[in-house]
Amino acid sequence: MSDAPAPAHRERLHPSPAALAGALGLGLVVGLVAVPLGVPAAVAVGVVVAAAGVAALVAGSPVVEVRDGELRAGRAHVPARLLGEVVPLTAERMRAELGPLLDARAYVCLRSWARTGVRVALEDPADPTPYWLVSTRHPERLAEALVAARDAAAA
Repeated sequence: MSDAPAPAHRERLHPSPAALAGALGLGLVVGLVAVPLGVPAAVAVGVVVAAAGVAALVAGSPVVEVRDGELRAGRAHVPARLLGEVVPLTAERMRAELGPLLDARAYVCLRSWARTGVRVALEDPADPTPYWLVSTRHPERLAEALVAARDAAAA
C-alpha cells in the first residue's frame, strides 16, 4: 500500500463516444477504399485503422490532477503556490477563452470532447505564461481543489 496521499482531484479526459465513433468511421472508410485489394484485405485494413485510431485517442487522453501541491495537466505541472485566480468555465466561456480572448502565451491543455474547463492565472514573475486553460468535465470540482491546494501552499 502506498503512503502517498490521494489526489484532491483527478480525471482522465477520455474521448467522447462521438470521437470513438469517428475513429471507427475512419476505419470503415479506409476499409472501403481498400476493397479493390480484396474483401479480406479490406476488412483487415479497416479493423487495423479503426483499432489504431481508438488506441491513439485513448493513449492521448491527458490526466488532469491536483496532487502533492501541484496542478498537473497532461505532461505539464505547476506548483500550487504559483497559482493565482482560478475561474471555472462553462462551455460558452471556454469557447470565448480559446477564441478572441486567448493570449498566445497561455498554456492550453484542451480536448474538444471536454467542453468546459478552468482558467488558472500564474503568479510567477519568471514565467512568461500568464495563465493555463485546462479542459475538464468537472470545472467546479477542479477549481475547488486548486483553490484549496493554493491556500494550503500559502499557509
